[in-house]
Amino acid sequence: MAQEKQNPVALLLSRALHRIRTTPPRIIASPATQPRRAAVAIVIRVVPSPTLPIPSDAHTPPSTLGQFFDYDWVNSPLARPEILFLRRTGSASDGAPGPTGAPKPTETSSKGKSKEEAHLAFPGGRTEEGDEGGLYTAMRQTWEEIGLDLAERDFLCIGQLDDREITTSLGKRLLMVLSPYVFLQLTPNPVPVDPAEGTTIHWTPLESLVSAVLPTNVPRTRLSGRWSSVSVDAASRLTPRHAAILKLLVRILIGTMQFPAILIDVPDTDTPTQLLGTSSLAAEKGIPSDQGASSHQLKLWGLSLGMTLDLLANMAPPTASHSAPLQLPFRPVGGEGMRIDAVAPSLASVFPRFSYPDVNFWIWVFGKRYREVIRGWESSMREGGSNDKRLNWTGTTLNNFYAAVRKALLTVFVLRAIGILIGLIFIGRWVIA
Repeated sequence: MAQEKQNPVALLLSRALHRIRTTPPRIIASPATQPRRAAVAIVIRVVPSPTLPIPSDAHTPPSTLGQFFDYDWVNSPLARPEILFLRRTGSASDGAPGPTGAPKPTETSSKGKSKEEAHLAFPGGRTEEGDEGGLYTAMRQTWEEIGLDLAERDFLCIGQLDDREITTSLGKRLLMVLSPYVFLQLTPNPVPVDPAEGTTIHWTPLESLVSAVLPTNVPRTRLSGRWSSVSVDAASRLTPRHAAILKLLVRILIGTMQFPAILIDVPDTDTPTQLLGTSSLAAEKGIPSDQGASSHQLKLWGLSLGMTLDLLANMAPPTASHSAPLQLPFRPVGGEGMRIDAVAPSLASVFPRFSYPDVNFWIWVFGKRYREVIRGWESSMREGGSNDKRLNWTGTTLNNFYAAVRKALLTVFVLRAIGILIGLIFIGRWVIA
């Protein structure tokens, strides 16, 4: 197939999957004090064009990844590469695997009322006793959660993205180490699924995500994603669950934490028993998936956005290896001037920015060590990254950033308390006088 007629997203996907398959991930060993681990499955498929005949041999999985991307039905301009997300009722708000009891994010409507944010996650969960490893955990959890058997010959495990540490709010305690695994469906035929109660499947066009971070590599269409933000009540992260008065005090003094998010349109898939998403059903009928069903907007943010950015960073051209591979419209607070999006795009998505400017200012004041770590990481990459996989740059960066956040919040609390005390003294004197 001529190069100019190839699907641009399929070309980027081919580059990313070949890189993941040949690049060893950064593995983080679990400390003896916290051996808990988890794994998620990032599942990708290509929905063929409804107008292109599918050869009979296409239903037999190819023997190599290169052979898969040589198929005409994969490279067709009307083919649609998609990634699997799901929504869990009552799940962790930031896409962490399985329910963790984390607070839900909120957004403010035009009338000033808060409403619950919808969010996306990957199938997965915690490693259980008897699991043979992270890959087994990801496959088992995907089967239990949505009834998708990744051990079938229709799927190929491409490889693993870098491990990441999941911590409590402000990074004070390690909860678990998370391992993301990437899978590709090798055949065009839909595979039946059976999502658990309270779980909704959303197959999302990769174009929606690629267009937000690599806008010059794909033409802009109505499927293109847009950057937005998610606001999380800081009090829900920093105070005990049932301390209502303390929550109110922290909410007034600290405000909210804001995280970047990609706003995407996904089709409604409320029917519990169906094939892999409404987009495949629409394609079988010759209808574009965004017209085959009603749609609504969801926000990809937090851990799920971070893992997605790690995947998309592998799509960047080789010339971007020592510069920012993705075009992100935000910078982490306290790291102004630092190119953390160049060394680890996923980190740029999990650092919060606070709604009160003075909190962000104090994070910058106390963020000297955090900035030194980023500079060291950048230097390592410029020198060829020989120690990049041996050192836990991600964990060190997070630890120093959250240390700066804790110091900043303590400073803000003290200064606000002093201000309130001085104000009460002046009011008392005025009343007495």
